[in-house]
Amino acid sequence: MSQREWGLVEDVQKHSVHTLVFRSLKRTHDMFVGDNAKPIPIDEKSHKLKMSVKLHTEYGPVLHMPILKENREKHGIGDPYEQYPAHQGHLESDYIITGTHPYPSGPGVALTADTQIQRMPSESAAQSLALALPPSQTRLEAHRTAASVGDIYRHAGHPERSQPPGLSLAAMESGGTKSSALIAKKAPTMPKPQWHPPWKLYRVISGHLGWVRSLAVEPGNQWFVTGSADRTIKIWDLASGKLKLSLTGHISTVRGVIVSARSPYLFSCGEDKQVKCWDLEYNKVIRHYHGHLSAVYGLDLHPTIDVLVTCSRDSTARIWDIRTKAGVHTLVGHTNAVATVRCQAAEPQIITGSHDTTIRLWDMVAGKTRVTLTNHKKSVRAVVLHPRQYTFASGSPDNIKQWKFPDGNFIQNLSGHNAIINTLAVNSDGVLVSGADNGTMHLWDWRTGYNFQRIHAAVQPGSLDSESGIFACTFDQSEKRLITAEADKTIKVYREDDTATEETHPISWKPEIIKRKRF
Repeated sequence: MSQREWGLVEDVQKHSVHTLVFRSLKRTHDMFVGDNAKPIPIDEKSHKLKMSVKLHTEYGPVLHMPILKENREKHGIGDPYEQYPAHQGHLESDYIITGTHPYPSGPGVALTADTQIQRMPSESAAQSLALALPPSQTRLEAHRTAASVGDIYRHAGHPERSQPPGLSLAAMESGGTKSSALIAKKAPTMPKPQWHPPWKLYRVISGHLGWVRSLAVEPGNQWFVTGSADRTIKIWDLASGKLKLSLTGHISTVRGVIVSARSPYLFSCGEDKQVKCWDLEYNKVIRHYHGHLSAVYGLDLHPTIDVLVTCSRDSTARIWDIRTKAGVHTLVGHTNAVATVRCQAAEPQIITGSHDTTIRLWDMVAGKTRVTLTNHKKSVRAVVLHPRQYTFASGSPDNIKQWKFPDGNFIQNLSGHNAIINTLAVNSDGVLVSGADNGTMHLWDWRTGYNFQRIHAAVQPGSLDSESGIFACTFDQSEKRLITAEADKTIKVYREDDTATEETHPISWKPEIIKRKRF
């Protein structure tokens, strides 16, 4: 590069791009200012194209009303969509100003280059438009036409001047005379809940020597696994309820177990701060995940990525790479023990519930909180994701609350289970189960929040009545069996009552007119 060319580059670099752009704009303006002194003539072709686009955009809901040319001439109706040029200086009541302002029709709005004056169909023109239908059209078409007159004003931002609040114009006579039959709006009602058959206890499995704190069903639906306060993990045959295997290795209560659907691994965590990966082909521990500073209360596997998420009494949740045992993220933000964690494939991917009464939705990539839900007033010990809908529920002694992903929008409260709720489970039929510390189990209709059954199973003979807490519950893969882990050292299995019908177990549904959503 020569010295002269280098000097030119230096001159260009002295000015910012911002300065150069505005200099170019000014020169362009000075060049064409003489041409813009007089108004530019309107091109008929482009004007018609603009009007057709505007017609479909602003009056799309009423374009189904045919206006025959002979009827328009007969009734003397002008074109209600006539466009007036922007240089007319006076404004009438039938004009509105549309532009970039949010509410441009107020007084004192200056007309700029991007502001247009558009004439809306007057009320009389709109009524005549509806009366211009051919007499052969049915009364149903007249009903639809009359309702569409209001649509013209509603769509255009015009006030509905001829219609009183709460009532709608229902009928128009095709002969040219109108009769205003006014119909009141229907009062809002709650939808009736779906009928679900009641569940009944059909098997009690004994074998643990301590409280059964956790359970999980394997993806093949052949067996399930439980973790107990006796420091053992036991694997049971799902069909017969017989013990298949006992695993020892934890030195304190086993608080969480889960079976991987992507590899032959079983993961467990406990109050000994340990997180273990068991190889089910060799029935031994092959990996430890070190990092938590206190008891580990729960764990979950991501459905599509090989990562494990654990939550602990040290107020954190941790994301682990399954293969390398490395910690990917430490999720910090809760101010008390994190009692439950759930993963899903869509974002936000991690949901945690804590004793600090909050629920947090985490971005797994960034390792940061995306949403914090503070509606609960007491500790959140259980969170469950709906298997089909993009929603989830959380359990607390104050209420069970339903939420919508991805932003955690509140849906409704399920009130009535006034106990410390330790576990939640839901199946594809919309049956939500909540298990509590006092041994009660409530079954709800997910959509309406109707509590259709309450169960309090008897404790195992020889146990105290106070040992009737439910610590974990889950549906098997067929969703026909419900398994609970309880404080009387047993595992109870429930199934639907095949003999029940809607006549023998009717729905007792007496909702309020509008269900109040209590936060």
